[in-house]
Amino acid sequence: MTLESQPKVDLERYFERIGLRGSAGATLATLEDIHALHPEKIPFENLSPFLGEAVKLDAASLQDKLVGSGRGGWCFEHNLLLSYVLLEMGFQVRRLAARVRWNVAADVITARSHMLMLVTLEGADYIADVGFGGLTLTAPLRLEAGVEQSTPLEAHRLVAAHGGYLLEAKLGGEWQPLYTFELHEQQLADYEVSNWYLCNHPQSQFVTGIIAARTASDRRFALRNTRFAIHHANGETERRFLTRVDEYRRTLEETFRIALPDHPQLDAKIAKMIEANPPV
Repeated sequence: MTLESQPKVDLERYFERIGLRGSAGATLATLEDIHALHPEKIPFENLSPFLGEAVKLDAASLQDKLVGSGRGGWCFEHNLLLSYVLLEMGFQVRRLAARVRWNVAADVITARSHMLMLVTLEGADYIADVGFGGLTLTAPLRLEAGVEQSTPLEAHRLVAAHGGYLLEAKLGGEWQPLYTFELHEQQLADYEVSNWYLCNHPQSQFVTGIIAARTASDRRFALRNTRFAIHHANGETERRFLTRVDEYRRTLEETFRIALPDHPQLDAKIAKMIEANPPV
């Protein structure tokens, strides 16, 4: 998709939302700034499919929800929005798809249900991804296999695998797989299929529970149903269970900075989810 044919986005509003200051040229330094700020200011969350609402992927809906309404979203929303922003700024962007390997058994083949981007800049290729939930990247990665790359939080590396790449994160001193991907360009229609499936399949984790994540300069905040964790950059982790609706709402609003939707069933569905996920 060329810059001329892509939907227009309001860069000023987006920069204000993520707190970007200074120069906004199509440079590696700017890409690094945006990549660090975006997952801190715009949370990962799946409240729309949890509440039975459609997740719209057109540019106007993405801007309204993630930029104008104080909400977050999941990978397609985050990375499509960022792709529009980067294209508008003059970056060269190719949209890709990945098979999730995080918490997946080695013999299980998953669908291409995750979105990421390839950004070509100053003669080099970089992977950009601000939508992988609790382990989303906080910096772009050079498309270079076998090299440990630091980010503001964990180290990552890309491993050559089956004609593509495996992305790994270094957690507790060990490399853990996140997802595999190839460099075939994807179209909006490709994402629409996975987006609809994850919104509507009755066993989708995004329909049956709540997942939320946000980064800070020295930690990650992660919520999966009733399990809340703060993962510090020094390796320490705080964990606890959320057992009351008021506590749950407060955590979503204050820690994850989500402007909660005014949905009549939100509290009831949170209560039912808490009941189904007791502390263990």
